[in-house]
Amino acid sequence: MHSLTVTWVGYVSLICFCLAYTLVIFEEKIHMRKSKPVILIGCFMWGLIGTYEAQHGGGHAHDYVKELIAEIGELFFFLLVAMTYVNTLDERNVFKALRVWLLKKGLGFKKLFWATGGITFLLSPLADNLTSALLMSTVALAVSNGNGRFIVPAFVNIVVAANAGGAWSPFGDITTLMVWTAGKVQTMEFSYLILPSIVNWIIPATIIYFFVPDEYPEVGDEEIELKPGAKVIIGLGIFTIATAVSFHQFLHLPPFLGMMFGLGLLMMMGWYLKRWGEHKHLEKMGNFDKQRDRPRFDIFTKVEGVEFDTLLFFFGVLTAVGALQYIGYLALVSESMYGTLGPTYSNIIVGLLSAIVDNIPVMYAVLKMSPEMGLDQWLLVTLTAGVGGSLLSVGSAAGVAVMGVDREHYSFLSHLKWAPVIALGYVASIICWYFVTPH
Repeated sequence: MHSLTVTWVGYVSLICFCLAYTLVIFEEKIHMRKSKPVILIGCFMWGLIGTYEAQHGGGHAHDYVKELIAEIGELFFFLLVAMTYVNTLDERNVFKALRVWLLKKGLGFKKLFWATGGITFLLSPLADNLTSALLMSTVALAVSNGNGRFIVPAFVNIVVAANAGGAWSPFGDITTLMVWTAGKVQTMEFSYLILPSIVNWIIPATIIYFFVPDEYPEVGDEEIELKPGAKVIIGLGIFTIATAVSFHQFLHLPPFLGMMFGLGLLMMMGWYLKRWGEHKHLEKMGNFDKQRDRPRFDIFTKVEGVEFDTLLFFFGVLTAVGALQYIGYLALVSESMYGTLGPTYSNIIVGLLSAIVDNIPVMYAVLKMSPEMGLDQWLLVTLTAGVGGSLLSVGSAAGVAVMGVDREHYSFLSHLKWAPVIALGYVASIICWYFVTPH
């Protein structure tokens, strides 16, 4: 696997990867969507690998890519369903209604900061960090009145809370799922990470809190009515998450199948609304004639509204990182770390690497190596890979997804400003891990 690391393919691929990520970092400055460079470079790197192997009598690139695309496909469809549900709930006025409800509670930006972060932390272990971050960032944006001084701290808080909350549940993050399915950590053993995860979120949140403007959003007299089927769709969303978990835990099937089953249910609900549901509701309200020309519900418009830039970014990143792994760089780095630094320091570094490269391929590389480690060290790498991604906005699925919610205010650079504070929580969570896990 390391045979390509000292070839021209390895050197050129490494340079290309660094170049692509540089363009991602400066997305807001150069006005180039983050998906474009990573897709281009990712596929180009595999083209280089294929060229090299064709010149030297073939290799295993084709089989590896087939395995890679299967993993990417699972993530792609999982995210597609999650984003479609978020878009549908938004169209049914659920988030607008939640915004009005929160505003009428008289909550200022400081209390809203804790409310959105706390809900995200509690929701992530059940709904996964990505879905939770998408949901609550949408709500935070809705109550912000466009105030960037609130949006940025709130979004940073949501990303940290989502990753911290997802770290102590086998269903909270893709990386925890990977560790769980590999049998490295059992279901109940994840509970050791509850306290370190709380520490990881609370410390930066407490510091960031003092920078949230002490203001109150405009309340107004706005009344928002939920559109027909909104409550049913909320129930379908909860059922979809439960189905995805059940498919994985009890049927030993990929979770995305449960998510796609939920998408099928949503599509059937959309058909009912389009055919009869909205008509009956308007007649019941006595305003059918007035709203006769209102656009009918169409599920495919919700799919169209999915942030495909985010989905394609994942494809590009995992394709590019998969190429680096095939070349041998990830394994080379991992072997060097565990061989010289030992598991504790290596697992801490893995968390830092996950912020740069993305935690999924980094954890994948560690699992492929399968270093000799006890439960405490597997818990540590699960924690660090999960929460380490919070250091940069591109380091986790939650951060990347939230970047797509409000491009005007929340970006890579706006998140980077809070990295030292997030790092403080990262260090504190590791110290907490040392005292709460069995050694």
